[in-house]
Order: sequence, then structure tokens, then C-alpha cells
Amino acid sequence: MSYNINKKGYYGKFGGAFIPEMLYPNVEELRQNYLKVMAEPEFKKEFNQLLKDYVGRPSPLYFAKRLSEKYNTKIYLKREDLNHTGAHKINNTIGQILMAMRLGKTRIIAETGAGQHGVATATVCALMGLECIVYMGDIDIARQAPNVARMKMLGAEVRPALSGSRTLKDATNEAIRDWINNPVNTHYIIGSVVGPHPYPDMVARFQSVVSEEIQWQLKEQEGSSKPDYVVACIGGGSNAAGVYYHYLDDEDVKLIAVEAAGKGVDSGASAATSVLGKEGIIHGSKTLLMQTKDGQITEPYSISAGLDYPGVGPMHAHLYKSGRAEFISITDDDAMTAGLEMCKLEGIIPAIETSHALAVFDKKQFNKNDIVVVSLSGRGDKDLDTYINHFKL
Repeated sequence: MSYNINKKGYYGKFGGAFIPEMLYPNVEELRQNYLKVMAEPEFKKEFNQLLKDYVGRPSPLYFAKRLSEKYNTKIYLKREDLNHTGAHKINNTIGQILMAMRLGKTRIIAETGAGQHGVATATVCALMGLECIVYMGDIDIARQAPNVARMKMLGAEVRPALSGSRTLKDATNEAIRDWINNPVNTHYIIGSVVGPHPYPDMVARFQSVVSEEIQWQLKEQEGSSKPDYVVACIGGGSNAAGVYYHYLDDEDVKLIAVEAAGKGVDSGASAATSVLGKEGIIHGSKTLLMQTKDGQITEPYSISAGLDYPGVGPMHAHLYKSGRAEFISITDDDAMTAGLEMCKLEGIIPAIETSHALAVFDKKQFNKNDIVVVSLSGRGDKDLDTYINHFKL
């Protein structure tokens, strides 16, 4: 079985492009061109140059000595928090802005939850001199104020989503509405491995630089390019897609996806899609999503603004259903505790999204010689208010 996308834009039975007719020309233009453009030597050269000189790649693969001692296993952290803008999101926005420019687009829209993708999009728009509009849920605007300020400083317009749960799902809805109304000059930079084909595959390919680096970095440090486990937090799933990508079809490498259980999987305030989700269609693709018996999408919840999405990207739906990846759900409290532990043991303040992934060590036993690579997907500056309120700091 292959875990990569097929020619029709599906991972197993998940994926596809379920879109309004108005969007068909945009999505089709992208589908016909994205692989050709990405294969162009000039595109590759510009993309790699910007990743090196602007983003600061390669990001280090850091052996977390004290964390490893505590959990009696070998823990490596892929330091995506050290990228320019503070998360993995910039890898994809650099790629997509270059793609948009080659397709002649002059106006960029994006959605954002935790604000990291919004900041990364505003950053590349400033870099290239393009108009930028970011849609963000009203609730997320309040809880991620530093990132909102960053986007505005970078010249982006931040538009609040005031419908539904006023979080990531609703920001995505607003961005899609905008795209329908401005189909000719606008490119929608989707921030995760979600949306209609070719977005999940395109975003995964731009993020795959992460696992590409891990292969040679681990070879240098451990003499083998293959870890025993790769661990990542998962909302839509872009950092997970990037860190898994080169290991997808290598079943010697076990994949662990960590979801947000919120206040508990059965509490009614959760975003644990693998447990609570059923097959359905959201934002243009067939995947697993949380929904009522009659198919209405239920509101997700997580203390982390980047993980409270009611679905999961189609790649990850396939990884879950096929059994290729193990899915673990982590509560708010466990994630926050793991985040604080990382601060005190390694001197690294992680994003709360990443803290969910770190909480896996309390839930699962690893062997002493296991090599466990964790995607440290973002830094915690944006979450300081949440940490302060949670721990009464």
C-alpha cells in the first residue's frame, strides 16, 4: 500500500476536490501547473535559496539530553521553532508565493488559527510586495494578539471571522468566500494539508524539506537516516506531513500523530478527529471530520489555537484508517504540563501545539535505544498569555 497521493488526488479514499463551480478554474489551473512549476530548475533554485538565506534552514536536529534521560529513550527535536517567523509554516508560504507569482496572481488571501500561518503569509507578501488579506476567527484574534500585531506590522489586513465558533474553520470559510468573489487575480495560500486537491499534496511537498533534512542530520548523529518513531502534533496536519513525508512508505519508521483532546475526548470540548470523526467533506476534500448524525460539523475545542480544527488533512485520515500512523489524544492540561517541562528541562519554550506532541512521553513507553524524532513545530512566544493564565505565572 502506498501512503502518498494518487493521480486522481486521493490518499486511499480520502482527498479529491469538492468545490463550487466558481472555483473550478482556479483549482484546475493550480492542479495542471503545480508539479511542472515545482520541477523547474529556476523555481527550485529560488525556493532553496530563500529557505537558506531568509528562513535560516536547515533547522537543527537537536538531541534533547535531559528529556531523554528523564524518559529513558533517545529524543531528538527538529527545531522548526528556529525558522524565521517562529514555526514550520514559512516553508510552505515561501513555496506558495513563488507559485502564485508564476501564475500571475497579484493578491494573496490566507486563513489562520494560531496566527503563525498568517504571520508567515504576511511575511512573504511583504517580501514580494503583494497585497495580503488574512482571515482569522474573532476568538483567535483575541487569544493570539501578538501575532495579529505582527501581521499588521507586515502590511497585511486582518479580517475577523464572526460566524460559527469564530475560530479556524470559520476563517477558512471566509477565505473561500473571498476567493469565489475574486477568482482571477487572487491566490489562496492554504496553510495546512487540507482543502481541495492539489493543496494537500502541494503543501506536503513544500513541507517535506523537514524530513529531507532529518534523513541526513540523523545519519550524521546516529549513523542511520531512519528513526524508530516520528512524532508530531496534528490539527490540519502540515507539520506532521512535513516530518513524515520521506518516511511515509517506510514501515520500519513508526508514525505517531498527537491530537488535541481538549477537556477530554468525551467532554464535548475536544478536537480529537480520529476518535470523534466520521467520513465527510470539509473545505473541498473528503476526510474525517467531527459532525452530528445529520452531517452538520460540530465545533472543535482546544486550548491551542492551531489544533482546534474539526477535521484532519486527507493524508492523515488515510494514515489513521490504514493503521500506518498511531493517533494519540492529549488533553489541555497534559499538553500544558509537557510544555512547561520542556522549558525547565531543555530551556526551550514550545508552542502549545508542540506541547501536545511532547506529552506523548507520559502516555507511551519507548525503549532505551529507540530514536524518537519530535517535530518542534513552533516557538511559544505567541502563547505566553495562555501559559501565564494556566499556571498563574
